[in-house]
Amino acid sequence: MKQKHFIDSHKGATGLFVIALMFYYDRWENTTAWVYLAVHGSYGLFWITKSRLFGDKSWEKPTGILYGLVIWFGLTLYWIAPWLIIRYDVATPPWYLGLCVFVYALGVFYHFASDMQKHVSLALRPGLIQSGLWARCRNPNYFGEFLIYGSFVLLPLLNQDGWTPYGW
Repeated sequence: MKQKHFIDSHKGATGLFVIALMFYYDRWENTTAWVYLAVHGSYGLFWITKSRLFGDKSWEKPTGILYGLVIWFGLTLYWIAPWLIIRYDVATPPWYLGLCVFVYALGVFYHFASDMQKHVSLALRPGLIQSGLWARCRNPNYFGEFLIYGSFVLLPLLNQDGWTPYGW
């Protein structure tokens, strides 16, 4: 198996995990949980689509099952935020939800647009990319991922009562 199989399966499972948490804790009315499901669940689907259409060659490396499971369980740390939101019934103010969705959307743009530019540019002319999103930044795709995961982490940090670390 390749590293991408473990990464893709985990990212695809995230939406199902969030739904399972909502079911287990009976949090169907929690708007913050639904927003989290929308942003992180859609990111998982976007990631799988990107992996199939113009995947990153660094994830194509073959790997053993043991290391693959290390990758999979390491990625499980990203599931702490939805657990906090759902377990502690975090109710985030609407303005803050909007801010987190904006940060997520900006991150999705940078991440996927720069990965597509990299894929097309290197296919046409291998070498250093010096145009578009890559003109002034060497890693716009990582900047996009920083914004995406930042939005996931920010969601449980503010509830109706004010700033509370991780929703407690």
